[in-house]
Amino acid sequence: MARFTTLTVREVRPESPDSVSIAFDLPENAKSEFSYRPGQYLTLRKEIDGHDVRRSYSICSGLGDGEIRVAVKRVEGGAFSGFANDELKPGDSLEAMLPEGRFTAAVEPGAAHTYVAFAAGSGITPILSIAKSVLEAEPGSRFTLFYGNRTVRDIMFRDALSDLKNRYPARFSILHILSREPQEVALLNGRIDREKCETFFRSMLNVHAVDRFFLCGPEGMIGDVRAALADHGVEAEKVSFELFTPSSDAAAKAAAARRARMAKKEGEALASGSEVSVIYDGVQTDFTLEPDGISILDAALGDRPDMPYACKGGMCCTCRAKVVEGRVEMDLNYTLAEEEVERGFVLACQAHPASDKVVLDFDAR
Repeated sequence: MARFTTLTVREVRPESPDSVSIAFDLPENAKSEFSYRPGQYLTLRKEIDGHDVRRSYSICSGLGDGEIRVAVKRVEGGAFSGFANDELKPGDSLEAMLPEGRFTAAVEPGAAHTYVAFAAGSGITPILSIAKSVLEAEPGSRFTLFYGNRTVRDIMFRDALSDLKNRYPARFSILHILSREPQEVALLNGRIDREKCETFFRSMLNVHAVDRFFLCGPEGMIGDVRAALADHGVEAEKVSFELFTPSSDAAAKAAAARRARMAKKEGEALASGSEVSVIYDGVQTDFTLEPDGISILDAALGDRPDMPYACKGGMCCTCRAKVVEGRVEMDLNYTLAEEEVERGFVLACQAHPASDKVVLDFDAR
């Protein structure tokens, strides 16, 4: 359930000119609850300028670090990221949900696996947690990282990555690809795109010898890397990805596509609205919602501010719920597996009613 725990900030450390990492002191009675799998995230909440602001940030610490730490990169106009970079200090309090997320690695002590990761910008955050954890716990495993940034100055966790290379020189490799700062090796200039991946795969990386791929960054990069891997016959099951930022027009295009789908379904047009019920924490809340209006989550928040959510972008899965009656249409879905959708699960932040009566159960598992 989406419950918040008040945590005290132990350290705020710069990781680049526009990012910080935040370490927390965990109360003794919360340490077991806040155990995490490498790659997961925390949803943090803070009242800023009178607004309840929630944001999800990936955990960057490894399982052997003995701490829980997240990274926050400044976003232009970002209420929480600006606060974290400019105002947050040790001793302050933040509210946090328990660790969540599916972009994880199953650490297997004694295993000998080959991992490859592609990251861009702040997409390094969960990748760093995964790399630290598997390199420490799996002495026979190797990890290769392709990391894209604009300039050397923009590289997050530059010292941590250098330390990782020094600690595991034979098992950890990193290639920095820079888009706005020329490097001597031409292949390392530009962006991580499909064409560059093709060159990597031909010249330096045998994709069929890799056990697991991790991709984290903007939608364009992830789409290009996935396409290049598919072109080389890599099974989709070997590729895990997490979006940090979808394309700017993704939501608008998805909403338009949903409206077009619903318009084609003859005889199913809704009258003046759908009767929607949401069940959360055993309590049912009812309201009427237009099919082309706000999402079911946003409508529910009007009566139930305790409803579970974090990103509202279809990426974090915090608002996962099951359709137990009626039908809904989703705009975007970056996290639910096909099997979950077939079982009736949806992302409430992306869900709109597509029948006269809809019941969503947030308690269903």
